[in-house]
Amino acid sequence: MVADALVYHPTVSHYLKFVATTVGRDKVLRTVQYFSRFLAWYLYRTNRPLSSIAPFDAAKKQLGTARKLMRVGKFVEHFKAAAVASDNASLDPVIKATSVGRQLGYAFYMLLDSANILDATGIRKAAHAPALLRTANKAWLSGISFSLAQSLYALYGLRARGAVVAASADPEKVVELKKVAREWDAVRVQLLSDLCDITIPATALGWVQLDDGIVGLAGTTSSLLGVWAQWKKTA
Repeated sequence: MVADALVYHPTVSHYLKFVATTVGRDKVLRTVQYFSRFLAWYLYRTNRPLSSIAPFDAAKKQLGTARKLMRVGKFVEHFKAAAVASDNASLDPVIKATSVGRQLGYAFYMLLDSANILDATGIRKAAHAPALLRTANKAWLSGISFSLAQSLYALYGLRARGAVVAASADPEKVVELKKVAREWDAVRVQLLSDLCDITIPATALGWVQLDDGIVGLAGTTSSLLGVWAQWKKTA
């Protein structure tokens, strides 16, 4: 009876839907990857023995490689999303431009990441791999930058929209204000996630000087936000 109650519990069904998605699995692996990066840094800074650091350093590297393999071919999805956004005549011009820029940035990042997969997995080392990886990080950073611009513009629009609704005499304004509040919260979460994520390519490119502890915590935070968002989508 207890086993049946556990097996048929709604949370178990929700969990199965979550792990059935590539995004769900990737976000969980990403959380462990970046938290391992933080722990490896922390243990090193506290002068722990190498035997204590090695498991987390290995987890960081192996999970990073596993995620690269999972992303092979994903650039097609982002190119399609860019085309769909470009063809959407109903979109606000700024939202359209930032959406296309964001998706193209991610698409080229994924494309270059896939092109570098043989070197990343150690199957076949290539002399051009570091240059390819640097260009990929630039594409990723540009995609995040467009996403940040879109979030800031959306927040500005939602603030203006909320003020108009609040000042109106429409009896349904309470419902509309709640809708604006939900959208505001969603955009703020995306903004926080992007601010965390931008530290990763910016550090890899040497544009900012952040240690593995800060980058690890930033990556863990954005990953947990991604897990939460995907968990809600699969509810």
